[in-house]
Amino acid sequence: MAKEKINKGSSEDEELKIRKAFVDKDWAQIKSSDSWVIFKVMSEFVEGFEKLAKIGPCVTIFGSARTDPHHSYYKIAEEIAFELVHHGYGVITGGGPGIMEAGNKGAHRAGGKSVGLNIFLPHEQKGNIYIDPEKLISFDYFFVRKVMFVKYSQGFIVMPGGFGTMDELTEALTLIQTKKIGRFPIVLVGREFWGGMIDWFKQVLVGEKMIDADDLNLINLVDSPDEAVKVIDDFYSKYLLSPNF
Repeated sequence: MAKEKINKGSSEDEELKIRKAFVDKDWAQIKSSDSWVIFKVMSEFVEGFEKLAKIGPCVTIFGSARTDPHHSYYKIAEEIAFELVHHGYGVITGGGPGIMEAGNKGAHRAGGKSVGLNIFLPHEQKGNIYIDPEKLISFDYFFVRKVMFVKYSQGFIVMPGGFGTMDELTEALTLIQTKKIGRFPIVLVGREFWGGMIDWFKQVLVGEKMIDADDLNLINLVDSPDEAVKVIDDFYSKYLLSPNF
């Protein structure tokens, strides 16, 4: 019965949002509601910039919030974060449970910087306990949060995940492909999980000329924590760069 009430309430909320999109607002309503949204967005940008301005070189770990702590993906993500800290990097995650928790846990265990960019969601999520308290930032807007990921990361480790992980992956790929940001390394962890998608990229996206074959070189596919960290290290050693802390 309780589950039925939740589902009913959720359906009513969704219907209300759809109906509101078709309501014709007068100018006073537009000014009052949209202006406050602008100020809220600005405040989230300001908080993010202030807290992360001197964060130092960091690598972001993306992945599913639904991954169980006993799953091998969780353990791999934790080990990757642990090794990244020992190689001089801080770790940024989306701040929630699952893979995000694993990333923050590994960084925390290694004594490194553990950053969480949390997002308020209806069913999930709250900040995990392994984030440095002063480095936990919560957002209402996905697009503001994604700017923070991109602006303050020197690389992206992408563990298995769902729609949110895919969104973050394709965002990073698009920005690099269009040269809006530098060509930071993107590492997909799990050949079995990601292999089918990469094959589809080759056969369909390249075959239909939706992307260039060279665009696939933006992606590094690995299986182990050592391989993942090596991609990051090799990239920066090639440019004679190294972490500054």
